[in-house]
Amino acid sequence: MKALILVGGFGTRLRPLTLSFPKPLVDFANKPMILHQIEALKAIGVTEVVLAINYQPGVMLNFLKDFESKLGIKITCSQETEPLGTAGPLALARDKLADESGEPFFVLNSDVISEYPLKEMIAFHKSHGGEASIMVTKVDEPSKYGVVVTEESTGKVERFVEKPKIFVGNKINAGIYLLNPSVLDRIELKPTSIEKQIFPKIASENQLYAMVLPGFWMDIGQPKDYITGLRLYLDSLRKKSPSKLASGVHILGNVLVDESAKIGEGCLIGPDVAIGPGCVIESGVRLSRCTVMRGVRIKKHTCISSSIIGWHSTVGRWARVENMTILGEDVHVCDEVYSNGGVVLPHKEIKASILKPEIVM
Repeated sequence: MKALILVGGFGTRLRPLTLSFPKPLVDFANKPMILHQIEALKAIGVTEVVLAINYQPGVMLNFLKDFESKLGIKITCSQETEPLGTAGPLALARDKLADESGEPFFVLNSDVISEYPLKEMIAFHKSHGGEASIMVTKVDEPSKYGVVVTEESTGKVERFVEKPKIFVGNKINAGIYLLNPSVLDRIELKPTSIEKQIFPKIASENQLYAMVLPGFWMDIGQPKDYITGLRLYLDSLRKKSPSKLASGVHILGNVLVDESAKIGEGCLIGPDVAIGPGCVIESGVRLSRCTVMRGVRIKKHTCISSSIIGWHSTVGRWARVENMTILGEDVHVCDEVYSNGGVVLPHKEIKASILKPEIVM
C-alpha cells in the first residue's frame, strides 16, 4: 500500500518554530510531527510514503533518509513548483500512487494528530465498496468548520455544509482519506481543493463514505491547538502505553521525558509536559502544559506554563514564562524575566520582561 502526506507550505501559523525547520519536522511529543504519521502507516503495512511539498524539500528528505532505513519504508517527495491546493498534489504524484495493483491509497493532512485507526479504515472502505472513504470527527462547535452530513446507518456522505449557521450535524473532515486510484482520474493538475471540489462530486454519485474517528483528534498547526493536542496525545498514551510516561514524586499527571534529559532536585513537572532529548531542568523548576524541545536548559526556580520552548534555548533563574509564550530556536531568556505571551524569533536574547503578548523580532 502507498500513502501521500500533504505537507504543503510555510507553516506560518507555527512561527517562530518553522523559521528553523519545516513544520512537519517540528517536534511534537518528542518526535517530529510527521513521524507520528509515518510510523502509523508503516504499522499497517504501507510500504511507500510520498510527501507532497512545496517548501524546503531537501531539508525534509535529508532528515527522513535516516528514518527510511530505521523504519524500513520508502519515503519520496513530490515537489510542487506552485501551490496546488489539497487535490492538485494527488494529480502531480499520480505516477507514484497508482500502480497495477489497483489498491486504494491513504492521504493524510500533515497537521493532524490522532490515534490513526488506519486498519479499521481499510476494513470500513472494503465493506462499503465506494470509491472513497474519509475520516470524520465530532466537534463541539461545528459552525467554525465545514460539516459533513452523512446517512447515520451506512456513513454514506450526503453533502458538505461550509460553516453552517443552523445545526446540520457535528461531524467535520478529519483530514485522513482512503481513496481508490480511480479518484485520480477526477483531478486535473492545477490548484484544486479536494474538500470543496472533488469530494462533493464523488458524494453526488453516492460513492463517498465517512467513518467516525474513535479517540482524540487535533489539528496542531497553531500554538494553542498544539498545546491542546499534547494534552490529548498524552491522555491517549496513558490509556494505551502508560509505561512510556514518567513517574515519580516530582511528576504530576501525564509527562513525557526523554531518557537523556536531566531533572534536578525539588522540581514539580506536569500535567501535560514533554521534555526532549538532552534537556537540563535545574532544581526547583515548575513546568506545566508545555513543551521543552531538544537541548534546552531551564535554570533554577523558574516557572513555565502553557508555552513552547524551542530547541537549544535557555531560560534563566527565577524567570516566569506563560500564556502561550513561544521561544524560537536558540533564544536566551535572562534571569528574573517575565514573559506573558511573548513570541520570540530565533537567536535572540531577552533581557527585559514581555508584559503583554507581542512578537519580539
